[in-house]
Amino acid sequence: MTNLIIETSKYLMILLMTCYTYFNFRFFSFRDLWKKRAICAKQNQAMFLMHLLAYLIIYLKTGELRVLVFYAAQVIFFLAYIYLYRLLYRNVSRLLVNNACMLLCVGLIMLTRISLNRAIRQFVIIAASAVITWLVPWMIAHVWQLSKAAWLYAALGVSLLGAVCLIGTTTFGAQLSLQIHGLSFQPSEFVKISFVFFAAAMFYRSTRFPTVAVTTAVAAVHVLILVLSKDLGSALLFFVTYVFMLFVATSNWIYLLSGLGCGGLAASAAYLLFPHVQKRVSAWADPWADIDRNGYQIAQSLFAIGTGGWFGLGLYQGMPYKIPVVEKDFIFAAISEELGGIFALCVILICIGCFLQFMMVAGSLRASFFKLIAFGLGTVYIMQVFLTIGGVIKFIPSTGVTLPFVSYGGSSIFSTFLLFNTIQGLYILKRNEEDENEENGFQ
Repeated sequence: MTNLIIETSKYLMILLMTCYTYFNFRFFSFRDLWKKRAICAKQNQAMFLMHLLAYLIIYLKTGELRVLVFYAAQVIFFLAYIYLYRLLYRNVSRLLVNNACMLLCVGLIMLTRISLNRAIRQFVIIAASAVITWLVPWMIAHVWQLSKAAWLYAALGVSLLGAVCLIGTTTFGAQLSLQIHGLSFQPSEFVKISFVFFAAAMFYRSTRFPTVAVTTAVAAVHVLILVLSKDLGSALLFFVTYVFMLFVATSNWIYLLSGLGCGGLAASAAYLLFPHVQKRVSAWADPWADIDRNGYQIAQSLFAIGTGGWFGLGLYQGMPYKIPVVEKDFIFAAISEELGGIFALCVILICIGCFLQFMMVAGSLRASFFKLIAFGLGTVYIMQVFLTIGGVIKFIPSTGVTLPFVSYGGSSIFSTFLLFNTIQGLYILKRNEEDENEENGFQ
């Protein structure tokens, strides 16, 4: 009977996820506010039903009472997050809130299936991060000195990255994290946000060559420190973000082409200088040649994706634990194996939907500082999604970057909340201005 429920529910979960994704893009076709809200309400229904089905299966397979308590805690959190956000901020983007909750929901389902204890720890971090970052939209609207602190952002970023380079903890050949009183965090996750603010503040001041040269030099220091720390995934993320922000700020094709050319040369140099990069590239090029060592992770990832097919094996029917570090940068493979290719494709489309809304917010803003922040954070987000999923499916070499809101990791969760709530703050600021203009025009 349990196997029948599992087999049936996996199709229902795919159907609900497909409906949610359809509503995600259908939302953009409406201009009427009430129709948009109705679409968001349907998204909430699909998400909560899928969430219920997943935890029903997990409980049937484990028989642990903790699973039910954990499920109830999540439901309370998601309801509180959705409705309190609306209460705190009248003009909140409900679609962005829904997408954040759906991605968190998918991540918690897979983490619970892999390790309940890790899922609980992740949930505690999620709840704390959500509460703390609720202040971010208010700060965006009320702290007007944000554009004047360019060198503060630069000093903060370089100091944190420098500390990691000097005394950081090494993980998989790269220095990634700092430990303070037993707590470990990854500074690059937060510096990527301060880095965007720095570049936006500098280009807001001027886009003349002297300013561009100084900004590029400081950006290069960020990237160089990451390279010295052997955190090449983050270095690539910072580099691409800066090149595109520079192009958007200046509309100068020479800067864009020169930046991409320098990036290609830097990637070649990194391959020649760092043995662990050579191992990752060789594992990407032919994982079967060294399947017992360097190619093991990507080979297991491809096996998982291929075994899952379009409809997946169902929760607890696969073997995601065979993939090393599956809960972090390879969680997409676990999703593909047990929930199916269609479900995994929907996750990608939801991420693309978030990116599209980031770009729409950027396009609607008049102030170049805020516009550049929205564009820069959108670039950071979509590049992180691309690097994670691209590595999992063997489209590009693995970079060790996590999937935002889905992968396990406290620093990644907190920084993604900061990113999303910064965009929310910009969206709310724009909507509030529109409402004020309508009221003044009516008067």
